[in-house]
Amino acid sequence: MDKLMITAALVGAEVSPEDTPYLPLSPREIADEAQRVYEAGAAIVHLHMRDQAGNSSQNRTLFAEAISYIKAETDLIVQVSTGGAVGMTAKERLQPVTLSPEMASLSTGSVNFGVEVFSNPLPMVRAFAKACREYHVKPEIEVFDSGMVTTALSLVKEGLLTEPLHFNFVLGVPGGMAATAKNLLFLLDLIPVGSTWTVSAIGRHQLPMNTLGILLGGHVRTGLEDNIFYTKGVLAQGNVPLVKRLVNIAQELGRPLASVAEARVLLGLVH
Repeated sequence: MDKLMITAALVGAEVSPEDTPYLPLSPREIADEAQRVYEAGAAIVHLHMRDQAGNSSQNRTLFAEAISYIKAETDLIVQVSTGGAVGMTAKERLQPVTLSPEMASLSTGSVNFGVEVFSNPLPMVRAFAKACREYHVKPEIEVFDSGMVTTALSLVKEGLLTEPLHFNFVLGVPGGMAATAKNLLFLLDLIPVGSTWTVSAIGRHQLPMNTLGILLGGHVRTGLEDNIFYTKGVLAQGNVPLVKRLVNIAQELGRPLASVAEARVLLGLVH
């Protein structure tokens, strides 16, 4: 097995300070949290931003500020979100890609997202893939359902994505694929040989699916974006406890952690 890459999704778009007081909000707070998860063992941070009112924002300046702090203080791989929040325009969502971060999320299909719809029509997906190529950004293909793998493979044929691909299976979203071992194994059968993959899961599904990902030789994403609880009814006191728990599980299972430099090699970020 490859060494384990841990991604920390620090803040997301949906969680509010009313849900948990441990949510970082300003660029400075997000960068401080990034440094803490880096020291705990994460190699990648997945970034959303919040405006002064605490609302989700894809503002380029906010991302630039946070990334400048993170790069000055850590060696972390920065992965920006192009998902933003439900209802944002394509132009809004693409802003952080123009900063040429090492990675960006790329959702390759639409999905019911609770009572809302996370809309990613194919022309928009193509435009986002082209932007990633233009700004030399490695896409992480966000998969909420199996058809999103099929679409990603069609984009390879169109020349908009280049193998080896990196996938993130986001399971347990209400409206998307359920967070089950059977579904994860099914998705793994769909992706090309040589791809890298990460598994994320929402709420109470986070820990069991992360553990399964470690056992299967994949990589894992944790963090307050996906789950605010450490155990049932007990809030995680920030992202660090969630990262540290996965480090401990990996150690118990004999799976060494990838350093940031090793993660860059695994993801093809070093040329």
